[in-house]
Amino acid sequence: MTDYHINIFYSEEDGGYIADIPDLESCSAFGETPEEALKQLNRAKKAWLEAARKEGKPVPLPKYCPLIYQVSKVNLG
Repeated sequence: MTDYHINIFYSEEDGGYIADIPDLESCSAFGETPEEALKQLNRAKKAWLEAARKEGKPVPLPKYCPLIYQVSKVNLG
């Protein structure tokens, strides 16, 4: 199974890095560095998946693909 796409970006407003998984609603984390944001996101992802399974809620398959990758696939065709 392919893993979920992760976005990591700097937030001026928050003064640090935000990491999120678009396929998992509200699954995001904060860190002072990109590495810390990713580490925290991996914890959040694990908790998100465990909670969904415990509640009997569906776990979405990875499907988010940023536009840059969609364009690359078309150009490399």
